[in-house]
Amino acid sequence: MAEPGRIPRRDWRTETPTLALIVAVYALWLWGTSGLWAAYPLLGWLLTMVSIAQFSSLQHEALHGHPFRSRLANEALVFAGLTLFVPYRRFRDTHIAHHDDPRLTDPYDDPESNYLDPEAWTRLSRSLRRLLRANNTLLGRILLGPAISTVVFVRTDLRMIRRGPREAARRVARAWALHGLGVALVLGWLWLGGAMPLWAYVLAAYGAFGLLKIRTFLEHRAEEAVPERTVIVEDRGPLALLFLFNNLHAVHHLYPGVAWHRLPRLYAEGRERFLAQNGGYVYRSYAQIFRRHLLRAKDPVPHPRYRRGR
Repeated sequence: MAEPGRIPRRDWRTETPTLALIVAVYALWLWGTSGLWAAYPLLGWLLTMVSIAQFSSLQHEALHGHPFRSRLANEALVFAGLTLFVPYRRFRDTHIAHHDDPRLTDPYDDPESNYLDPEAWTRLSRSLRRLLRANNTLLGRILLGPAISTVVFVRTDLRMIRRGPREAARRVARAWALHGLGVALVLGWLWLGGAMPLWAYVLAAYGAFGLLKIRTFLEHRAEEAVPERTVIVEDRGPLALLFLFNNLHAVHHLYPGVAWHRLPRLYAEGRERFLAQNGGYVYRSYAQIFRRHLLRAKDPVPHPRYRRGR
């Protein structure tokens, strides 16, 4: 494990930026869907989209134990269904499973893997393989990725509810029921206090999902050495803030409990060690990623190193 300088100790000052950002995001979301949309629809739509993406990043922070130590208190802060497509509890459960690093990129065991079992790949139709290849470019991931991942996610959860072990099925069903209540809050606001029509909000939520796909596009790669599977993007611009510095993804996987705003300093203190450990899997900026991969896939859809039963 990398050994940077002292890991910041958690106290009330650690959590103040997260609490302040949560308040700001809700305020901007309310404005974007009401007054700003009424006056300047395009600006209102853009602000709403960015607010939803930032909210999703805050949900990620909440599931990792911020700003409160109480799991229920954190859930209450990010309970509202602003993102529409993914229940918070399902996001939490699948993401925690994803943090089992030895299983990273596994087509079956990593819930966030974009790789497929090579045998399963050969059984797909030609048109579906063409679609998934397009989804493996950055542009495709932004435009097609939200729809593809939502369809796969919902189908998997429906299968679990119908055929899975009883307790797991109930857990998934409860997550979706609670999400329904959270989405009802959003719809109630749009109906009673907001100005943005539902169709525009759905497009904003889809666009927010597309923005987040920029971050997840190359977070992990298929390497034998587990530490070399996770990327570092040294960007410090608007996208890094939107992602709450989760672009320093190798650092986050090593220290998932460290608050988002302390990740840059932690990385700076141990940069050489982090890069040595992750095999130099690093990009300087998101601009570099766009130049390299906007229309060109980073890697194949079938997992290049997967062996069934290994």
